[in-house]
Amino acid sequence: MSQSTHTHTHTQTHMHTPTQTTPVLQHVLAPAKLNLFLHITAQRADGYHELQSVFTLIDWFDVLNFELSDSPQIKRIDLNRALPADDLIVKAARLLQHVSQTKLGATIAIEKNIPAQAGMGGGSSDAAATLLALNQLWGLKWPVKKLLPLGLQLGADVPFFLFGQNAFAQGIGEQLSPIVVPRAQFLIVKPLAGLETRLIFSDPTLQRSTKTATLLDFADAVFDFGRNDLEPVAQKLCPEMNRAMDWIKSLGLSPKMTGSGSAVFAKLDRPFELPKAPEDWQLKVCSNLEIHPLNEWISLDD
Repeated sequence: MSQSTHTHTHTQTHMHTPTQTTPVLQHVLAPAKLNLFLHITAQRADGYHELQSVFTLIDWFDVLNFELSDSPQIKRIDLNRALPADDLIVKAARLLQHVSQTKLGATIAIEKNIPAQAGMGGGSSDAAATLLALNQLWGLKWPVKKLLPLGLQLGADVPFFLFGQNAFAQGIGEQLSPIVVPRAQFLIVKPLAGLETRLIFSDPTLQRSTKTATLLDFADAVFDFGRNDLEPVAQKLCPEMNRAMDWIKSLGLSPKMTGSGSAVFAKLDRPFELPKAPEDWQLKVCSNLEIHPLNEWISLDD
């Protein structure tokens, strides 16, 4: 996909009265991510974990629509799947509203396609898309560097989705360096069972001392580099994820878990016809993206 086809946003107006127009941002795409590896290198005194990972954006999208409101109300409409009342979309909108002190609000409609509790960053991506879209809709014109601290307040993955491109992540995930990831296709399998990140990071058996890697180490091996240190704990907590990994292995592929699971993926090296799998699993063949679909709204400049 070329850069020009990555932008799927446009502004329309709906007439409510002959003298009033309501700005609308439609078809705002929030992409999922895969962690090509995820190493835990230390645990900090505050309980957070130091990690290293490569995040790559993929073409599995939630789709959001935003309509400006002259009142400060934040309203969310779930178009397909019911979400928790106070999810990250609402939290992101309220946080930006509070910090910017705007008197404006918005109605946000969400078509939720990225699986939850999958390690694919769906909620974090929705939060980032909300910050970027409302920054436009409310006329704030903030540079993304001003949005990044808000993203980190919402969750450790949100800064990556504001960063706008594939990244080598360090710290708790907020120290991001741009990285070129070769274009590839992946088979992604999400079993019905999900996983809570908190349960994995609090497990006493979690490996927390993996040797620090460099960008060059990754560049030498790319898709074959490293492992996901969260995987052994996740396999213990989620037997259905083991079934998914075994099923991928039966296809002659090498599975890895993304994020804190329970979605698992494998790089495809040949044309692939989607095989039949258990009915309650979600299967998708995805490609990685070079840049975020909302890249036109992402500027790290002042």
